[in-house]
Amino acid sequence: MPTATRFVFLMHPKEFKEEKAGTGRLTHLCLPNSELHMGTDFTRDEAVAALLDDPGNRCVLLYPGREARNLSAGEFTAADLACRRLVVFLLDATWPLARKMLRLSPNLQALPRIMFTPTAPSRYIIKQQPQPGCLSTLEAVHELLVVLEQSGLDRYPEPAQLHGIFDRLQRIQLECAADPNRGGYRRQAYSDPAARTKSRGERGNRRDNYLKVPPAGTPGAPPPADPTAGSPAGPA
Repeated sequence: MPTATRFVFLMHPKEFKEEKAGTGRLTHLCLPNSELHMGTDFTRDEAVAALLDDPGNRCVLLYPGREARNLSAGEFTAADLACRRLVVFLLDATWPLARKMLRLSPNLQALPRIMFTPTAPSRYIIKQQPQPGCLSTLEAVHELLVVLEQSGLDRYPEPAQLHGIFDRLQRIQLECAADPNRGGYRRQAYSDPAARTKSRGERGNRRDNYLKVPPAGTPGAPPPADPTAGSPAGPA
């Protein structure tokens, strides 16, 4: 899937070594104009430094928050590129680990941040997102490409392609879970992602804190889950 945007996936070692159904590596394989690096502190990473030091690059970090520029609201345009190549860095890890990676990498902290307003809840069946509006790495790249095309910053002629690959990944995992001869898989049924509720109490408050969720009604605030949304594709 060719893109004008360069995607740089920075993967936490735990995600690299332990995650069976992580989507970062899968998304990287779908995008020829991308690269993937593993680590926690990228301050002295030579490949990252080369991208940041290249005057032909406009480097940004995809990371939501009050200071991030919301592409869905038109807050990042072609004028911001000034004829440079857009390079998007993505932290591929759980939210607590991603926050730690950012804290350890001052060069990433210094990058301008971008975000988008999700158009739909996560399609993840085999995992539960920590908060409404949180997405897998693959889903985040899909949403980002959609708004980049709408902004005239890139082309995304086949928006169903990434979601189709994501559905096949989950279908394989669900089929393995249904096989009693395979160990290491969950045996209970999975609920519809659109019907899941956020964590409450102390656990939910901690997640709100590290996600820095914008107040409802402000630009960048995640939309409420749509109870009428169709269910993602399940096992064939």
